Amino acid sequence: MNTSATSAATEGAPPKAERYEIDIGNMHASIQFKISHLGFGWMIGRFNRFSGFFDYAEGHPELDRVSVTIETGSIDTNHPERDKHLRSKDFLAVEDYPEAHFVSTRYEETGEDSAILEGNLTLRGVTRLVRIEVLKLGHGKDPWDAYRRAFMGSTRLALKDFGIEYDLGPAAREVDLYLNIEGIRQAEAW
Repeated sequence: MNTSATSAATEGAPPKAERYEIDIGNMHASIQFKISHLGFGWMIGRFNRFSGFFDYAEGHPELDRVSVTIETGSIDTNHPERDKHLRSKDFLAVEDYPEAHFVSTRYEETGEDSAILEGNLTLRGVTRLVRIEVLKLGHGKDPWDAYRRAFMGSTRLALKDFGIEYDLGPAAREVDLYLNIEGIRQAEAW
């Protein structure tokens, strides 16, 4: 085959994003949070059940997107009574809102390994635009011949923005979220 003809055809082809399923089966992804406890220390927790995907096109951030669904009832702070309270109407109201959803609207690379991801987070029936600082961690083939790509992200949310008015004191009006996302490449997204 003529290499220059192949190269010219490839150059003229529109860019395509690759689809990555978040690796939740082997727990190579996590959604964690921390919030101040009375201004003295930190209460740390996580969501044990979530799913989603991301599309990634090297050098074409306009094609990148993320979609994640979190089962709010899977909140886990390693304290059953506190978790029961966090599932109640005072906080996550999981009976009325069993899922939270994040759908990206924009991805902008800000450096070689950093980016800003913006999107709509729906929690407790309230949708707000959130901004996530992203760090690219790495990518490549794993020992089982699958291709993986991983990112880390963080953001801070005001509880009142999502209808959580329970008074935990002035130091606990915001919660920090930490996202460690590793995806396994599936195919071209579109």
